[in-house]
Order: sequence, then structure tokens, then C-alpha cells
Amino acid sequence: MKKIINVKELKTIFGDKVVHDGLNLSINNGEIYGLLGPSGCGKTTLLREIVMLDKIHSGTVHILGKDLNHISVNEAQNLRQQWGVLFQFGALFSSLTLAQNIALPLQEYTDLNDKMVNEIVAFKLNIVGLKLSDATLYPSQISGGMKKKAALARALALDPKLLFLDEPTSGLDPISARDFDKLIVNLRDLLKLTIVMVSHDLKSIHNTMDRFAVIDDKKIIYEGTLDNISSIQSEFINTFFGGNT
Repeated sequence: MKKIINVKELKTIFGDKVVHDGLNLSINNGEIYGLLGPSGCGKTTLLREIVMLDKIHSGTVHILGKDLNHISVNEAQNLRQQWGVLFQFGALFSSLTLAQNIALPLQEYTDLNDKMVNEIVAFKLNIVGLKLSDATLYPSQISGGMKKKAALARALALDPKLLFLDEPTSGLDPISARDFDKLIVNLRDLLKLTIVMVSHDLKSIHNTMDRFAVIDDKKIIYEGTLDNISSIQSEFINTFFGGNT
């Protein structure tokens, strides 16, 4: 299976604090891959490093065939347009309507006319389960679940190959969270996406992930499927999964 992301011997250091000390993982094309671990282990930090929001201290990240340590400014910009990011709280612009939020990447990075942009916005709203009538609403006028969907629609605006999700079900009620799980899997299949997600949601892990990595004590202590997780001796794994694997 084709590897779409490779992380090798990644070190992350903030001042005197070592967050990651030699992480190694690989993500296959077309899979839903999870980043798990206790709070403060650096899951979101790793995600931010992969999408070039934070710089790595040492090690390598290869993504879509590019080495992030050796790319030009133009190559970096082209890479960013090949992935979408859903931040934990959506990060919608509060002064823009949902339609304007979704249209923003299209207006910024393409030469499409207004008619085409509006058609794409309508399509993206539809595939995430929002109504066209929601387009004129502002983030302050909608529920948490709708905010997540609108932010997801914006992340999909440029038809990315990769989708990064940071705690996509956090803050949602149980029914909305399970609906979001189904949406993630359906979008992966419909759009042929590779999805990388940070999660603490045990049901979401069961429902969506093909493989995952567990980060603990600055290292990857497990990478694989749920089937073999019980063979790992780890306080976090024992407590988190609690025999529910």
C-alpha cells in the first residue's frame, strides 16, 4: 500500500521541554489514521508539524512525496492546497456567513468566478449534511455540530487529497458525535481521502479508524489496528481502552 506520510525520528523541543523524542510512523493512502495518547503528549503538536504550522526540531516528515525539510516556498504553498484542516473548535470566522467561510479558500487560491464559487459552496454544504438555507447564517447562530460541519466543508473546499481533523467530535452530544463519525467515513469513501485525526473519543476510534499510533512518554508505543492493542503493556492503553477492544 502506498505511503502518503512518513515521519522518521521526529524530535520536538520547546525550550527545555522535550515533547517528542524520535517518533516514527507511516500513513497509508486512503486510510483513516488516528493519533492517540494522554493529554499533553503532543498529538496536536504533531498534527501541526505535519501541516507546517509548527517547525520540527529534527527528524524528517515526508508528505505527498515531499520532504518538508527541503522544499521551496512555492512547493510548500502547493502542498498546503492539497490538504484541509478541521481545527478542534472549527476556527470559523465569526464575521463571515457559513457560505463566506467556505468560499474563502476558493477566492484566495483560485481564479474561479462567483457563479462557480457559489456552486462549489452549495455542493460542499450538501456533502457535509448542511442545508443551502444554512449558508447565510453566522457561526454565532448555529449549533456546535453545525459549526463542525461548516468548518469541515471549508476544509474540503479545494478538493484536498488529505484531511486533518483535531478532536472532531469533542464538544458534541453523543448522537451528533456518532453522526459525525459516519460522515467522516462516508466522505473518505466518496472523495477518496486520506484522513488523519486526533481523538480521545473511544467510540469514534472504534467507528472510524483503520490504524492509529499511540504517543506516550515522548515515543510511539504502538502503531497498528485495534485487534492487537491488548498485547501492549502500557498504563495509558490499559486505562484508556479498559478491556473494550
